[in-house]
Amino acid sequence: MSDRIDDAPTVSCERCGREWDLSYELDELMAGNRAVEQFALDHERHTGHYPDGVSTWRATCRHCPGGVERLSESAARRWARTHARHTRHDVTLRHAETAEETLIEGTDDE
Repeated sequence: MSDRIDDAPTVSCERCGREWDLSYELDELMAGNRAVEQFALDHERHTGHYPDGVSTWRATCRHCPGGVERLSESAARRWARTHARHTRHDVTLRHAETAEETLIEGTDDE
């Protein structure tokens, strides 16, 4: 009996004009619940953009060119807090689809 998944989810990209099933991410990479995230990260790494329906969280330093773009809020927030703590720079955190920002302050705690 095979463990192959026959009804693998699909991801599309209008910019590329293609659609992919995620059987590779499920079968070969064993990404499980993170199959869409794994595909999205690989797609962005190879094309410079994310597939349809994927948006990111952005943490941007207000003082230096530092910043990151992450798929999860917690990962972007972790980078923002670490950067603010080590540099004492203020960092803004926002989702790509909203204008609302959260300020992570760089303070002189030490």
